[in-house]
Amino acid sequence: MSDLLNSLEQLPEGFLECSARDLWQYLPGPSLIHLPGRRPEPLFVSVLLHGNEDTGLLAIQQLLKQYKDKELPRALSLFVGNVAAARHGLRRLDGQPDYNRVWPGGDTHEDTPEHRMMAQLVDEMRGRNVFASVDVHNNTGLNPHYACVNKLDHQFLQLATLFGRTVVYFIRPSGVQSMAMAELCPATTLECGKPHQPNGVEHAITYLDACLHLSSIPDNPVAEHDLDLFHTVAQVTLPEETHFSFSDDAADLRFNEDLDHMNFREIPAGTEWAAVNKSGSCPVARDENGQIVTPEYFDINDGYLILRRPVMPSMLTLDEQVVRQDCLCYLMERMQPPA
Repeated sequence: MSDLLNSLEQLPEGFLECSARDLWQYLPGPSLIHLPGRRPEPLFVSVLLHGNEDTGLLAIQQLLKQYKDKELPRALSLFVGNVAAARHGLRRLDGQPDYNRVWPGGDTHEDTPEHRMMAQLVDEMRGRNVFASVDVHNNTGLNPHYACVNKLDHQFLQLATLFGRTVVYFIRPSGVQSMAMAELCPATTLECGKPHQPNGVEHAITYLDACLHLSSIPDNPVAEHDLDLFHTVAQVTLPEETHFSFSDDAADLRFNEDLDHMNFREIPAGTEWAAVNKSGSCPVARDENGQIVTPEYFDINDGYLILRRPVMPSMLTLDEQVVRQDCLCYLMERMQPPA
């Protein structure tokens, strides 16, 4: 058992009005809040697994205000994650693990309070016969709104395309919420663009309300014209010893200032990503099994880091702290949905 998780059966007074930075005054820490509804099998929603991504919190606050004096169409179990990091507007605090890398089923099997907390949470939701799971996120680069799944299953894809036609399938990184919850129910992750944007909040509200009204999730294939499916084939990170920048011409790797404009675009082989000022400086690409596949995707030619093959990046960001705490980007390929 973990001492971190707080379980509540009602919303704390003031919860619907407070900002992410002020949540610590209303919640003592990570909290699982169970609210009743007409259908008893709950929709599970997680927000603020990263403390600087507040769209999920804003959406759930506004949605619950709409139901303040009436019954929810379905029970809701809400997990509010990294309250401590949210206080400071950070993805995570120094010394904290990433709250979306410590769920059951990950590559690492550390016995930390956070790992125990997520295992306890999954066990609790299993006992409540959870209906579906939605994890709401933001990102820092220029990305469209899209959904992610970890299983190529018709119900998972139906749940994802309720958000939009762009869906990404991935199995790495592991230890994420959607992968753990996928063992219990259809699960998806929503990527709602940058934080604080009203269109992202509105999109999430509409989606979550639709999920609460579902009596069931269809088990038939999504129509081909309603789905653009992509497969994440590699994660790209920067070695700790590499000095990189988007503005410092003296950095080991000086990336293009508009790198995030490449997100969700087919980028041809030969495209330059960065000037290389120190011999051997190169990002590291790992495939979905964790194997290093850098030579398949990157080369250094005449002082520039270039692509070796066509790719479609996602989550390219110009935020250097996010690059250090997470990654530079993911590389994707189009794929055919299951028949």
